[in-house]
Amino acid sequence: MADHESWNEDRARGVIAAVAVKEGAALPILHALQHVFGCVPLSAEPLIAAALNISRAEVHGIVSFYHEFRRTPPGRHVLRLCRAEACQSVGGDEVGAHLRSALAIDWHGTSRDGALTLEPVFCLGLCATAPAALLDGDPVGRLSTARVDRILETLT
Repeated sequence: MADHESWNEDRARGVIAAVAVKEGAALPILHALQHVFGCVPLSAEPLIAAALNISRAEVHGIVSFYHEFRRTPPGRHVLRLCRAEACQSVGGDEVGAHLRSALAIDWHGTSRDGALTLEPVFCLGLCATAPAALLDGDPVGRLSTARVDRILETLT
């Protein structure tokens, strides 16, 4: 995963200003902030609201509605495990339960060592290789608890 900058209000204002001129800028601003900082912290909401002349509550509603946006930076790696029916029908639930247990986290959580953030997604379009996931954006299919363990061993 790419390294993210630490939160900096001046840098955030610059990111927001660069994107705020676009039509329908709310989502592009949120994506840009998350790209730079790894998340959209609460402290960004009043800056976005002021730039777009909307309420902070409206910004908060957008951030909380879309599961793609996070409030804290992710781990060094992000595993997005498919939770759709095709993956569940061939062991996806078992893989998900194993990951959450092995990492001692829940969905959207990050392992204590900061190595991995576990995100649920609903259909990656990789049904032919179910259960499937994306690890740092790269597809990984035919997952099993043993294969997940091997993957976890390689993450630093």
